Amino acid sequence: MQKKSSSKPSGPKPHGAPRMAQHQVRIIGGAWKRTPLPVLDALGLRPTPDRVRETVFNWINHQLASDWDEAAVLDLFAGSGALGFEAASRGAASVTMIDNHGPAVRQLEANRDKLKASKVTILRADALALARDLAARGQRYDVIFLDPPYQQDLLAQALPLCPALLKEGGMVYAEAEAPLTRAEGEDTPEWLDGWEIVRADKAGMVYYHLLKLYKNKN
Repeated sequence: MQKKSSSKPSGPKPHGAPRMAQHQVRIIGGAWKRTPLPVLDALGLRPTPDRVRETVFNWINHQLASDWDEAAVLDLFAGSGALGFEAASRGAASVTMIDNHGPAVRQLEANRDKLKASKVTILRADALALARDLAARGQRYDVIFLDPPYQQDLLAQALPLCPALLKEGGMVYAEAEAPLTRAEGEDTPEWLDGWEIVRADKAGMVYYHLLKLYKNKN
């Protein structure tokens, strides 16, 4: 993320969208449509761009038949909260956001309070450890968001935990610095075994995917 502008945050007017866009996201659909949310200026924090979120939520809406009322959502690497708050805005029954960075968690809590988002739970924890704990406690979700920091092998560690967390027919959204699809003849990584890539696309250097378990996956 770029460094902050030297202008004071309390200045009377934002001088154009680019400066604001670096430190805010806007909810693009649902009850809180167009609501801006502050984003922590932190190294490695990459809010999912608006146009990517719009595409992704169109994909998810199709899978859910636009019925969010019963949907339980888990955002394992919440970061800015753009994905989780978007799901809550669209009426998800529950949204659980996980992050292990204290300042990011405090910003998420502030944004939850701003929105009065009573169905959003925010937990400060190690995502992988908590995922195992949630699975052991029998928690299951319809949608899981995986947008971990890049270059830490976290997606390869998190995705294999998801089958134990998904309800039947559930789905995983995954962002990565490289495509999860493989050219013909290329070996599929073991951690992708059992997963069907339902949809995939690219925006800039962001590769994003919607995955479901193959129906014959035990």
